[in-house]
Amino acid sequence: MAEMPTEPKAPESKAPEPQALQQFQQWTDLAGRSQQLMMEFWAKEHDTMPATDPLGMMATWQRATAAALADPKKLLDLQARYMTDAMALWQSFVTPGTAKSPVAEVKDKRFAGEGWQQAPAFDFLRQSYLLTSSYVLEATAGIDGLDAKEKARANFLVKQFVDAMSPSNFALTNPEVLKKTAESGGSNLLKGLEHLLDDLKAGRMRMTDEDAFEVGRNVAITPGKVVFENRLFQLIQYAPTTETVLTTPLLIFPPWINKFYILDLTAEKSFIRWAVEQGLTVFVVSWKSADATTADVTLDHYVGEGQLTALDAVLEICGTPSAHTIGYCVAGTTLAATLAVLQARGQAGKVATATFFTAQVDMSECGDLGVFVDDATMSTLAKLTADKPWLDGRNMAMTFNMLRSNDLIWSYVVNNYLMGRDYFPFDLLYWNSDATNVPALWHRSYLEDIYRDNLLVVPGGITVLGVPIDLGTVSTPSYIQGGKEDHIAPARSAYKLTSHFTGDKRFVLAGSGHIAGVVNPPSLKKYQYWTSETLPARFDDFVAGALETKGSWWPDWIAWLTPRSGGMTAPRLPGEGRAQGKYAAIEDAPGRYVKERI
Repeated sequence: MAEMPTEPKAPESKAPEPQALQQFQQWTDLAGRSQQLMMEFWAKEHDTMPATDPLGMMATWQRATAAALADPKKLLDLQARYMTDAMALWQSFVTPGTAKSPVAEVKDKRFAGEGWQQAPAFDFLRQSYLLTSSYVLEATAGIDGLDAKEKARANFLVKQFVDAMSPSNFALTNPEVLKKTAESGGSNLLKGLEHLLDDLKAGRMRMTDEDAFEVGRNVAITPGKVVFENRLFQLIQYAPTTETVLTTPLLIFPPWINKFYILDLTAEKSFIRWAVEQGLTVFVVSWKSADATTADVTLDHYVGEGQLTALDAVLEICGTPSAHTIGYCVAGTTLAATLAVLQARGQAGKVATATFFTAQVDMSECGDLGVFVDDATMSTLAKLTADKPWLDGRNMAMTFNMLRSNDLIWSYVVNNYLMGRDYFPFDLLYWNSDATNVPALWHRSYLEDIYRDNLLVVPGGITVLGVPIDLGTVSTPSYIQGGKEDHIAPARSAYKLTSHFTGDKRFVLAGSGHIAGVVNPPSLKKYQYWTSETLPARFDDFVAGALETKGSWWPDWIAWLTPRSGGMTAPRLPGEGRAQGKYAAIEDAPGRYVKERI
């Protein structure tokens, strides 16, 4: 007898796999902890978060849109070319080998990870973004009906939007972030959230391990003494390291919108230490971060109470009739005005030479910073300083970072917040995060009078200490340095100094940008520089005829400076000069002012 078929058994219910259960619990815990962090943050910090629009560019956006729509033929032509390229891109993925993507070979470090090339979907996403963004930027650049400043503002605004919308900036469209999230069970996102909230509390985005550095311990460590101070600055004199020194001392004016130790980072990178080793008696001005005591400070004060006071102190300490000077960035702009004041007073001989690091006086081609000098921006600045007479340095730092948003904003969004990586210790980024406040009165007049209205190059356009400024009278020998890739003070703009001064001038175009182009010691053997024995009227003509030399430009500078330094003399010890009673050592370098953090 055949056996009767039995009822099929219902499948036994299985307990969840331990790994799957663990992963589920991990994600549940992640979500709960994330929510708790957010709730705690908003409960404590909501009332203190600023609600400002530092750009104030919506009106520009609206005018740019209207101008673009006013020329439909140009838009249709652009759209037709875009559709042709988009179809070629699509075909190259659907049927490989039948068409070539127009952006397949474009290199962009945002998409350098293997995940962008290994998965066709992400490679297509990458190329689609690159193609679309290139057409968006082209469309903005080609808008007619806007003046030059308005067009520059529109281009800047669209560039910020395009950079922000990169698929690399979002967790779900970045294969590297997705891989990390899967491998870590989401702990990278939790750690990134902690980084984000800490940064929001601090009011700035951290770029490096700030606990790895301390001013006076492993940055700003060149030995010296503070020998003078007032409410604006401390004057540091550095200890000599050579048996004899050049007779003419060197006085360095760093920008007060940053701290001086960009020129005194680690021993290997320190320009100050290197200059001392070349036999120079080096002084540097360490500016005080603005506070209530500097509420009245304007350009007059930075010239008189600042640069001229420091210069007189150096001359009295060393007993010399003149000193070499260096002005970096905005301090270089101010040094140009100081030279004009000295010329008008018959005291030009106090400055033996003037060196300008990435400094501008003629703002007719000042680059992207020019977008921040319209009425809307001035109104925003007024609101930011309504309850205090200074501008928070963190606002200014963000402005500079926006000029290179991919490198200085979005790369850290990805690394710090999405990948959840630990902060990497880097001295230059530590300095970059060590912001300083600036006096509101000075900042507003600087943006309006010098940046917006370009009055510094107009004879008599501005008056400093009662002197109508005329840069054409300045005959001080000048060494002018610009950075080829400088996004803050474009080399083309720095070169204009050569046409406003008279007398002996030398221009050096350094490789790299505003910081690395300056801080490039010979020992690193990095970059290059270009020089010419003639100074054509046009920057492009200088570039066309300049001679390239590999490595640092510092040896070129000291070779130019030495013959103008009056021979050798005995070394001068800080606090023990001719006027040691008046300029006795106050404290060890780098002093108190530079250690103040906001």
